[in-house]
Amino acid sequence: QVQLAESGGGPVQAGGSLRLSCATSAYIFGGYGMAWFRQGPGEKEREGVAAIDLDGTTAYADSVKGRFTISRDSAKNTLYLQMNSLKVEDTAMYYCAAEPGRVTEGLDVPLLFGYWGQGTQVTVSS
Repeated sequence: QVQLAESGGGPVQAGGSLRLSCATSAYIFGGYGMAWFRQGPGEKEREGVAAIDLDGTTAYADSVKGRFTISRDSAKNTLYLQMNSLKVEDTAMYYCAAEPGRVTEGLDVPLLFGYWGQGTQVTVSS
């Protein structure tokens, strides 16, 4: 069973930083690409934020390029999302997702991901 547990969300002022974490099992890091998605207030769809393949290839949404960094630590079985220069429009529930194989080309298609965490809320105030 694939288990993903996000943490690190919370309130932050615009311009600030947060680091989200997604803890999972060693099995996931052996064969799954991982990604971060978000769903803002009132949004019907989840938006792809960043993804990382097993070989370290990364992909980012245009809206977060240069501000967010995705990384994975195999020693800790944890996926991270470092978020800097946060904006009010970054306010959302952030979800960790995993899927076997390469995922960086699927950042625009949340349905491709079969495994999801429960999410962690990020609220950016002006």
